[in-house]
Amino acid sequence: MTSMEEMLLKHQQHLQRQRDAVAYRMKKLAAKQVDITQKTNAVKEKITKKYEDMKRVLDEDLRITLTQLDAEHEAIEKLVEERIEDCYHLTQELDQELSNIGAQVKKQETDIQVNMRIFKSSDFNLQISETLKVTDPDLIQVDDFKNKQLLSLTINLLLFIRSQVPVTKKLFQSYAADVVLDANTAHPKLIISPKGDSATYTDTWQDVPETPSRFDTTLNVVSQQGFSEGHQYWEVEVGGKTYWELGLTYPSIPRKGREEDSWLGRGKESWCVEYFNGDYTAWHGGVQHALPLLAGKSFTRIGVFCSFPGGLVCFVGADTMTPLHCFCTGTFTDNLHQALCPGHDNEGTNWKSLKICDASRSAPVL
Repeated sequence: MTSMEEMLLKHQQHLQRQRDAVAYRMKKLAAKQVDITQKTNAVKEKITKKYEDMKRVLDEDLRITLTQLDAEHEAIEKLVEERIEDCYHLTQELDQELSNIGAQVKKQETDIQVNMRIFKSSDFNLQISETLKVTDPDLIQVDDFKNKQLLSLTINLLLFIRSQVPVTKKLFQSYAADVVLDANTAHPKLIISPKGDSATYTDTWQDVPETPSRFDTTLNVVSQQGFSEGHQYWEVEVGGKTYWELGLTYPSIPRKGREEDSWLGRGKESWCVEYFNGDYTAWHGGVQHALPLLAGKSFTRIGVFCSFPGGLVCFVGADTMTPLHCFCTGTFTDNLHQALCPGHDNEGTNWKSLKICDASRSAPVL
């Protein structure tokens, strides 16, 4: 065998080993996929069962409460029926008495007989008086105080349940991040608040120092601190605006020039959701994901959740935890920074600031 043949044979064997390794990796990945599906389904099944248990508990509590109310209603109804029956018997006696008096008048009885009837009637008057007294409807009372207390307890239970759901909100709130915007990265037409918690567009070019990290063509600003592990959640107040973009970015996002890569989501370095005149669009790597089911919907707050170990970026309408879009990156390759763009004035409709909220607390109900 020539040296060339030996070399080709070795190369062939090497490629075969590589192919076997890749095939084995595919097998492991397929097994991992099955394992993830099984684990996800198991969690879904457990959570579904807990919700069914909660429903059974609430249904049983409702049954007990309504049974008690029905029992009290039945007792009061029976008492009312008894009082009606007392009045009915009394009316029959009165009808008989009236009939007797009418007959006496026709027969023109003696004065003694009439006086006896009047005497007996005085006892009858006392019976009438007593019956009217005990059958007074005002004496039959429903326990309104107890019923009000019962209704109040039910309302409190409803408020408690509402405070606990959606459970995703509670989970995300536990990952709330303290986000401070870096004014040294902000486009000169953005005003960053002293606390670094809001960004406002202005037509006036701000007198700010030129830095390598400053965006010079896109109306972006990023956070001071990045993160490279764990879970992060933050919320931005977007109410009253007609144009905004917000998301996450690597520090390597282009800052200068007119290339669209410096826009959020247009390059591989960033992920974002954009809102413009009622339409929502998700962006990453220059790929546009239209979100037509959200058209026309408005939210006071937008939340962004990131799972670093899971390579997940999720956008939600934080008011109701309405899912907007999720990116599954797999693995992040660098630190991530929060990023936002309050947008231009949009013909005078978009002057409001984008303000970072305390994501650990829900928005107040107005």
